[in-house]
Amino acid sequence: MEFIPVEPIKSIKILGREGCSNCSRMFQDTIDIAAESNLAADIQHVTDLEQVMKYGVMSLPGVVINEKVVSYGRILSKNDIKQLLKL
Repeated sequence: MEFIPVEPIKSIKILGREGCSNCSRMFQDTIDIAAESNLAADIQHVTDLEQVMKYGVMSLPGVVINEKVVSYGRILSKNDIKQLLKL
């Protein structure tokens, strides 16, 4: 079995829309999880529709890690977020 190194997480973006309470909750949950895990990443809540569309995401909320879309159209629990971050 070959060892494949995992790229460190440098940026996390929660794609949502202004006023979306689920998107805001996921953003705050992500901040909390990163802090609890001492994860030093740039975490942003992207609500500008033009910026969201650049990722090709049509269903919100979306999660982008290191500029790669890893989830969209699903409200993630804290455990789901931890699994995406591999924590």
